[in-house]
Amino acid sequence: MRRRPTLVKFLALLAMAMLPATGLAQTAPLPPPPAPAVSAASALAPTTRPAVQAGPVGFGLQDVGAYERCVGHAQTAPAAAFEEAQAWRTRGGGNQARHCAALAMLHGGAAELAGEELEKLAQDMRNQSPVLRAEILAQAARAWLTADDLPRARQAATAALRLNPGSAEIWIDRAEMLAAARSYWEAVDDLNRALEIDPRRAEALVFRASAYRHLDAVELAREDIDRAMKIAPRLAEAWLERGILNRMKGDVPAARRDWLQVLVLDPEGPAGDAARDNIERLEFKLEPATTSPRAPRR
Repeated sequence: MRRRPTLVKFLALLAMAMLPATGLAQTAPLPPPPAPAVSAASALAPTTRPAVQAGPVGFGLQDVGAYERCVGHAQTAPAAAFEEAQAWRTRGGGNQARHCAALAMLHGGAAELAGEELEKLAQDMRNQSPVLRAEILAQAARAWLTADDLPRARQAATAALRLNPGSAEIWIDRAEMLAAARSYWEAVDDLNRALEIDPRRAEALVFRASAYRHLDAVELAREDIDRAMKIAPRLAEAWLERGILNRMKGDVPAARRDWLQVLVLDPEGPAGDAARDNIERLEFKLEPATTSPRAPRR
């Protein structure tokens, strides 16, 4: 029922500085930089949490096969899926068809329209279970985040949490919205709640480590990364974040080893791309240059 952990771009927002290459590396040591341009959390977003649920959401499905086909098409061929959903709705597809149409809007680049439709769907389903409505609102929140409408995203996520405060996933979602607004301590608070519910959520520990790093609480960040790696030693984003922490303390060989391990674990994914970029930066003489921490989501 719930999408696999994302998030869209969670803490690409937490990238502390872009480090432009200004020439080939020489024998002199690199100046100690802020964190590399691409963070573990920014990579984790795309790999661990798709923007929306791609499976049945549980609203009294009458035709599971048709629903699953439609939402599958929403991701691969959104324009065709939208037409399919509209035709299905005229044949009595009801909320299933509406949900598929909203997913097609989102994957087709109409995130604002998707957010509106998902909110309307949750409102129209007020006789359904609170858990189900919370899921739909959480998806609306992610749509608004994709549209870079942070107030609407936070509002929808907060409404979802009122309906289902026991969902670790939704607390992580709202933490993402808070981090996007640079409310990092509030993001940490939400991640604390998520980890109270599910202490073994490794990606939540990586997100929190990135937030702590941005808040200059490096020791806390390291503790979270160590915990995450014990829970999920093959989580590429944890290795990516540990490499960033090692780079910050000036241990370039350790950072390189960590990022090379990312390439073993996730060579073609977002974490691998981030590690490759960070390794490349080690080959150049770098000068820190500030940039907005919001590099939006993935």
